[in-house]
Amino acid sequence: MALCAQAEPAPLQTVPSVDVTRYMGTWHEIAKYPNWFQKKCVSSTQATYTLQADGWVQVLNRCKTDKGEWSEALGAARQIGGPNSPRLQVRFAPEWLSFVPLVWGDYWIIDLDPSYQWVVVSEPDRNYLWILSRTPQMPAAAYQELLGRLHNRGFDLKRIEPSRP
Repeated sequence: MALCAQAEPAPLQTVPSVDVTRYMGTWHEIAKYPNWFQKKCVSSTQATYTLQADGWVQVLNRCKTDKGEWSEALGAARQIGGPNSPRLQVRFAPEWLSFVPLVWGDYWIIDLDPSYQWVVVSEPDRNYLWILSRTPQMPAAAYQELLGRLHNRGFDLKRIEPSRP
């Protein structure tokens, strides 16, 4: 009796480069893989990136809770590689813990609209996934096209949870 083994997906590839200045600003969450640190978020999830004078990026994640209140998390991001690298690391732990490798999470830009209107972010193991847009809603055709590309890259589409605006 033969057993069918599912092939391991190819190593995750990022986009070739990112213009960090163009990337700054507010992004709205369109969909994600559910995760423990966003359990309290029920709607209006967004991330605002602000370039700092030292080259680091301030990250402000916010969402509405089931009580209609804003919940916020302030963090920092740093690029790994050159000035146009699509690979970043993000931390939400206090700055004094920055030396601990475990407080940093990979933030890889794996798909990006040429006009910087939507982006897909993940990490090498494909355990986390976010689809973000400059607007609270994304055109349905663009979203469906993204889902097809994600499927082809080894992402489990059944795990994707649409976000509420």
